[in-house]
Amino acid sequence: MQETDSRAKLTKSLIRQAFTGLLQQKPIQHITVKELCQKAGINRSTFYAHYMDIYDLLEKLEEDMVEDFQHALEPLLAGTPDASPATDMEEPSLLGIMTGIYQCLRDNVDICTVTLGEYGDKAFAVRLLSLGWESCLAAYSNHLWGASPRQLEYFYAFVSNGHIGLLQKWLEEGMTTSVEEMAQMAQNIMLHGMDFLRGSSLSPSSPSDPGADR
Repeated sequence: MQETDSRAKLTKSLIRQAFTGLLQQKPIQHITVKELCQKAGINRSTFYAHYMDIYDLLEKLEEDMVEDFQHALEPLLAGTPDASPATDMEEPSLLGIMTGIYQCLRDNVDICTVTLGEYGDKAFAVRLLSLGWESCLAAYSNHLWGASPRQLEYFYAFVSNGHIGLLQKWLEEGMTTSVEEMAQMAQNIMLHGMDFLRGSSLSPSSPSDPGADR
C-alpha cells in the first residue's frame, strides 16, 4: 500500500510539473492530454486513473492550494474573542500568520507563477482574494474596533492587492528572499506603512496599537 501511494504521489508530481510548464507557454484550451503525457513521461491510462481531463487536473491543483491557504489562515480565525482590542492584535501572532501564508505560496510556486502569468487562471486569483477577504474581514473587525465595515473593506482590498504585488516581485527574483523575511516585510508594511521606509527598527515583538492614529 505504501509503495502504491508513493508511486501515485510521484505520478501526480510529474503530471503537475508537466502541466504547469505547459501553462507557462500556452492557454489551457490548447493543452492536450496526449501532449501532457508525453512531457510527463507517462501513458494516457495513467493520467485518466487520476483525472477526468485537463480541466479536472487544474481544478484539483487549485483545490489543493486553497486547502493549504485555508490552513495558513486558521490562526487568524482562531483569535481570542475576550481579548482587548488594543492587545489582541499583537505582531508575533500576525507574523506567524504571514509566515504561514508565504510558506504556502512558496510551496505552490508553480501554481502562483501560472496564475499570475499570461495564461493564468485569473478567476482563481480572484477566488483566493475573496477567500482571504471573507476569512479575514471579521477577524480584522475584532482588532480594528474603530473602523467601519466599509473602511475595513478598503483596508483589506489595499492589503490583499499589495500582497499580490509582493508575490509578483518575489517570483521575479526567484524567491531568493526567505519566507520569514517576506512575512516580516509584509507585516511591517501593512502595520507601519511609510515608517517601514524610514529606517525604523521594526521588530515582531513591538506591539501594534490600531487606535494610535485616531
